This record gives sequence, structure tokens and C-alpha cells, in this order.
Amino acid sequence: MIKTTELHLTASAKDLKKIPSDALVIAVAKGIDGPVLLDSPLPAKAARALGDSLQVLGITGAADEVRRLPGLPETGADSLVLSGVGQQTTDAMLSPETLRRAAGAAVRQLTGLDTVVLALPAATVAAAAAVAEGAAFGAYSYEGHKSGMKADGTVAPATDRAAVRNVVVHTPAADDSELAPALKRAVVLGKNVNATRSLVNQPPSHLYPETFAQAAKDLARGLPVKVTVMDEKRLERDGYGGILGVGKGSSRPPRMVKVEYSPAKSAVHLALVGKGITFDSGGLSLKPAAGMQTMKLDMAGAAVVLTTLLAVAELGLPAKVTAWLCLAENMPSGTAQRPEDVLSIYGGRTVEVLNTDAEGRLVLADGLVAASEESPDAIIDIATLTGAQMIALGTRVSGVMGDDGVRDAVKAAADRAGEQFWPMPLPEELRPSLDSQVADIANIGERNGGMMTAAVFLREFVGQVDGEKIPWAHLDIAGPAFNEGAPYGYTPKAGTGVGVRTLFAYVEDVLARTA
Repeated sequence: MIKTTELHLTASAKDLKKIPSDALVIAVAKGIDGPVLLDSPLPAKAARALGDSLQVLGITGAADEVRRLPGLPETGADSLVLSGVGQQTTDAMLSPETLRRAAGAAVRQLTGLDTVVLALPAATVAAAAAVAEGAAFGAYSYEGHKSGMKADGTVAPATDRAAVRNVVVHTPAADDSELAPALKRAVVLGKNVNATRSLVNQPPSHLYPETFAQAAKDLARGLPVKVTVMDEKRLERDGYGGILGVGKGSSRPPRMVKVEYSPAKSAVHLALVGKGITFDSGGLSLKPAAGMQTMKLDMAGAAVVLTTLLAVAELGLPAKVTAWLCLAENMPSGTAQRPEDVLSIYGGRTVEVLNTDAEGRLVLADGLVAASEESPDAIIDIATLTGAQMIALGTRVSGVMGDDGVRDAVKAAADRAGEQFWPMPLPEELRPSLDSQVADIANIGERNGGMMTAAVFLREFVGQVDGEKIPWAHLDIAGPAFNEGAPYGYTPKAGTGVGVRTLFAYVEDVLARTA
């Protein structure tokens, strides 16, 4: 159901004439006195002529500006593409994220081409790796269930919509022994970020708990990974009351999917818990019609923990990682849970459901308790959890809350990966608002600061080891998981895949600290 394709990614320091391609991409910046070509690999005469023509052509060098021109005889490319990097001075080194976005913006907009050469300023392995990552994230196309039929009854060629398949990073560091593993890392991350996007983009008619569980099996095929699917009967038997309660209103029953990667010599055990609401109507606390239009995205957290683990497994990192996919469909019906129902979460704690549209925290509670039973070194949960996240941080910045150590490590990993996460507090004064007169805790509390209140709720279900609470963090990606606006950089419209790169970098950073 979910197709994953790998970008063919190589590096070369050859003369451009010896690298035939459909397009050659070079960088242009917004300089003090106008647009400037940056570190162009073109011959000096051709570079001067092109540089003198930039303003006449209306090229500014603004970030995300991608302009396609006829190819030059001095190159082996059919077309020349100028990718803007924004305001820069000619002697300033571009940041990794600027390189990622410039590469990604170009590759994203060159659909239908087979081979692209990226000759952006990338003199070092780190810079070349950033260019490669941007290309891998930009090489994504989701046609979903389109028939390809045009209005006139003809069928559009699929190749017109296909993502770029081959990318060559032009860099002096091409022969450096450290570049090959960096390119492999970029390819694997790109494949799994794009798989996350495709899972999020699947319509709820096709992706629901049972088919999501099957997709996890399909994506894990061929990797040293164990996938265990708990159906509604086992969930009932073992007492997973949160997932069962949320899924009661749907004709398509819930699933808990446990995915395990356990290398022989693992230095650490990390647990990842993902919210997997395949469609969120709000249940009996029904959302307005407009509020449901993107609610197929509500399983993004589960997609992220799955694909992060698969990337870790494919690259053979020496870390044991367990992913918990908490899958349910939240629908209204005669069997749906009601406001003021009381659920018994896995492990026995009870929750009064005051709002059935605060369902993500109920399924995550089951997952957090189950993950805690295995005494991992740390637990991270990730979810499209609250509208309050978007009110606080907008649609491009995710929130991270939790224990200081894990929270700060996640923020550092996000910064390195090029994703925007911002640390938020967990004020103790929010906890009393979750008190219930009939259960151990209520599923909603203080409305103001709702993103933090939700995290305070989740913290209650993180277990202990030897009397000490397991280190934990909660990531709220409600806005950034789905781009309702125009594409930008390497980010497409709809599913973005946000979180995979951060969690993968977090695993790498934990391993580096334990080495």
C-alpha cells in the first residue's frame, strides 16, 4: 500500500561537462547590491555573463526562489537552475539548513526529470551531506489515488509527475571516505521521511488501524525488526482501556502495534510511543465540519515512531529501539464512548473522559504504561495532540516538554537535524485542573496552556525504575505535521514527515554520549 523509493544519490568532483544531466543547480544569494552567484562551478567567463544578467532576468536570490534557464554549452546539463538561498554575503558559509532547503526546493520543483546535478557551495563533507539530505527530502511526489485522467479524457504521463530519481552532489569532498556513509544516511532518512508523508497522506478510507498495522509489517519486511500486532480481542484481554475506549465508536477496531529492533550489542534501550488516530471526528464531542478536513493527519506520531525505528534498523545503529503505535479511529456512533465515561488504562489507572475529542492522550496513556514496563533508558512520545500547540507556536514550530535532560537533548537533536522544536515548561499548577471526583484523573483540565496541560496528563502514565521516574519527553507536532499552505524548501504540501529526523538524530546523540 505504501510505496517507498530510494533516491539514487552519488557525489562527484568531475568537470561538469563530464556529468550529463537534465539540470544543473547552482546557488544565488541576495547580496547587498543585488543577486550574486555563490561559489559557482561555471567557467569564469560564463559565470560573469550569467551574474550580470541576474537582475535583468528578475532573479533575486530569495530563499525558495527556483528559476530554470536554458543549459549552457560549458556544462553537460540540458537546463540551468538557479536556487535562491536568501540574504547572504559572498564570503559567508551557508548553514546546513540553508543548503538543505536550497537543494530540496530545486529537486522538489524539478519533477519529471531523471538526473539532477547539485553544484551548491559544498566544499566539506558536512556541507555535501546537507545538500544530499535536502535532495532526499525534496525528491517526493504523492499521487495517491489519482487516475491520471485529464479533463479532456486523455491520461497524463506518470513521468510528468514523478520525483527526481538520480541526484549527483558536485563537491570537492567527493572522494573523502566519510562522505559515502553520509550519503547513505541521507538516502535512508529521505526514504523514511517520505514514507511518513505517504502514510499521513493516505485517505482514511484506506488507512485505518488494521491496514496501518499491515503497512507497518510491509515497511519492515527485510529488516531485522519484529512486528507484533495486538487486535481488539487481545487489547480487551490485557486491559488496554484507552485505545479500546477511543475506538468503540468505529466499525473498524483499534490496534496496538509493537515494533522492536534489538541488535546483539545495543548500548541503550529507547522507547518511542506514537499517537495513531487514523481519523479524528472528535467522537461524540463532534468537531465542526471544517475541523475534520485534515484529520487523517492525526496518526502522524505513530508513522514517525515507526519510520524512525526502521531508519535506525536499516543503518544498523547499536541501539535497541521499541516503537509503540497506538492506533484507533475516533468516530461517533451508538457504541462510542460518552463524556463522563470512565476508562481503565492499561495498568489499572482510571480516567474520566470529559471530552471525547481529547482522545490522543488516552491512547498514548496505554502506550506509555506498556513502554514503561520494559524499563527503557528513556521514553519519547510524539503526537499531533493539541490545537493549543498551533496557537502557541504556529504551524512550523513543534513543542517539546518533559524532563529537562531529555527535553534539552531533543531540542539539540532537532537543531542539528534542521527541524524546529521549542522547549515548553510543565507548570505544576496545571495538575490540579486534571483532578476528577470519580476517577484517578480527568482527560482535560485547564484550557489556557492546553498543550502543557496535555503533557502534564501524559506524565502521569510514565513509569518508574527502582523508584526513579523513567526519563521522558513529549513532542507535540499538531501544526508542523501537515502543511496546508504552499510547498517550501524540501517540504511538500500535506504530510511533512516532521519528527523523523529529530528522533533519529536523538538516537545518534544518545549513542555518542554512551560511547
